[in-house]
Amino acid sequence: VQLVESGGGSVQAGGSLRLSCAASGYTFSTYCIGWFRQAPGKEREGVATIDSDGTTSYRDSVKGRFTISKDNAKNTLYLQMNSLKPEDTAMYYCGVDPVSSCLQSDIGAYNYWGQGTQVNVSS
Repeated sequence: VQLVESGGGSVQAGGSLRLSCAASGYTFSTYCIGWFRQAPGKEREGVATIDSDGTTSYRDSVKGRFTISKDNAKNTLYLQMNSLKPEDTAMYYCGVDPVSSCLQSDIGAYNYWGQGTQVNVSS
């Protein structure tokens, strides 16, 4: 499994970014996949996940601002981030848990990770 993130950058508060994660090495549509982030000095945390059937889940702090989606034909995961805040600054990673549903997946269950893409939001 290979995961390659892109789309990070530096924006001002209130701005938008769209992250992409290109996946290969497995049948993309069949597994739970999600976006995670890690700020300096903090633990990695879940941002949003999407099941094999398209069911999505978000952490409370990003609900209404971030949208996770995937294109099974392109083997690509997306994260549309709007109304960005300085506290969204972090390295963003995509991760795969090789099960169909993300419902029971804690962060330790994600076996595969990309290298990350940096998001910086200035006030």
